[in-house]
Amino acid sequence: MPVPKRSELRPGVRVQIVEKQNQRSGKLTEGVVARILTSSPTHPHGIKVMLEDGKVGRVQAIVNQDPTGF
Repeated sequence: MPVPKRSELRPGVRVQIVEKQNQRSGKLTEGVVARILTSSPTHPHGIKVMLEDGKVGRVQAIVNQDPTGF
């Protein structure tokens, strides 16, 4: 499964990230995007974001949104 592109992300989207210290284990952390830190449109390991709780990591997946989009 390919990692999401920058164009698919925006603040407020719920995602799963892998933090730097969890890259070897692949442990995912779920949260809501506060800021997008990667400026390029794609990155092979995932776009780097900061979550609302301050955690920073690379997006591995977008969590399915509510059908209404909220």
